[in-house]
Amino acid sequence: MSELALLGGKPVLTEPLSPYRSMGQRERAAVIEVMESDCLSGFYGSPGPEFFGGPKVRELEQAWCKTFEVPFSVSVNSATSGLIAAMGAIGISPGDEVIVPPYTMSATAVAPLFYGGIPVFSDIEPDTFCLDPSAVQSALSPTTKAIIAVNLFGHPAQLHRLKKISEDAGIYLIEDNAQAPLASEHGRRCGTIGDIGIYSLNYHKHIHSGEGGMCVTGNEHLAQRLQLIRNHAENAVDWLDIADLNNLIGHNFRMTEVSAAIALTQLFDIEEHVRRREHIAKRLSSETTSLHGLSPPLVRNGCRHNFYCWVLRCEDTLGVERHIFSQALLAEGFPNTEGYVKPLYYLPVFQKRIALGRNGFPFTLTKRTYSKGMCPTAECMYEQEVLFFEPCAYDVDDETLDLLVKCIHKVHESRDDLAKLKS
Repeated sequence: MSELALLGGKPVLTEPLSPYRSMGQRERAAVIEVMESDCLSGFYGSPGPEFFGGPKVRELEQAWCKTFEVPFSVSVNSATSGLIAAMGAIGISPGDEVIVPPYTMSATAVAPLFYGGIPVFSDIEPDTFCLDPSAVQSALSPTTKAIIAVNLFGHPAQLHRLKKISEDAGIYLIEDNAQAPLASEHGRRCGTIGDIGIYSLNYHKHIHSGEGGMCVTGNEHLAQRLQLIRNHAENAVDWLDIADLNNLIGHNFRMTEVSAAIALTQLFDIEEHVRRREHIAKRLSSETTSLHGLSPPLVRNGCRHNFYCWVLRCEDTLGVERHIFSQALLAEGFPNTEGYVKPLYYLPVFQKRIALGRNGFPFTLTKRTYSKGMCPTAECMYEQEVLFFEPCAYDVDDETLDLLVKCIHKVHESRDDLAKLKS
């Protein structure tokens, strides 16, 4: 057994991994076509056909509907904008509660605040890192109006169970599907099971246009409200004969023609991009499943996992502190990050209960507080167990994949030496 690089030996990988570059000639040609058209954005913020965007935006929305087999797709300039628009579309109002996971990008939990909604954090499952339906059931209250489920790291949340909970309670299920574009549960595509699904097109996602997002729904009324909120709704409610004006003070969440053209090109290759990440992750999982004290990602029966991140859990039985194990992998050339994000209720906006305005709105409308210990599984994942690698970020061929596997095995075999170290 060779000496660990962390202890002075030679690393397995002597050069950093190359970044994955998905922009090619077809994307360049699509951008040039838009540039030569001289129409970089086709939106008007006033009544008329252009209220719904330019030709590339509308072409992308139609192609998205076809790919994901949904009646309505609405493009936006980011998934964050899509989450905010979704909160407005379903009618979130001051004091309404929205159940959210604590272990995700901050935008998921912050989106309800823009309409005065109160985020209620519900714990996650330790094997999929997605919302625990039992915890969600316990978090329901008379003022709950929606659940936001995140299909984290590319694996589906228990969407059908969550949908049943939402239907029984008469509330909405929103899917944050930023990391799982082709993931599925029991034959249904993630993003299409909830009332609204939101996809991300920003950098390092499976497909991207720099920035951008898509909202999908099977509900025409919600689709129309998403379109209005995207584009200065107040100017078009009379034109479209909208009676319900709740939350129809609009934003500028519009996608450019350049972004739409790139996203459209990437969409045609989405299966190729996603399968590439799946190939990397499945190989890593197959080579680590028997390693004592390490747990590769679970894939629930009937699910497709897209592996935006490949997540390795360091359990107590490993006998090595996670930080030391991580540093040893880094020294061998295996890029990894500890913990993912801290539980979102640790953020100052929740700890200090100050969001909009000077007086703490909307927290002035609730007695809920956000304290350490409220979601113990999420805290454990962040503080002790999770290491992750991003297949989306790197250009990994099979030869390099062999070396990544070698890194893990080398470090794991030397855990007795690592156990003597302290972080």
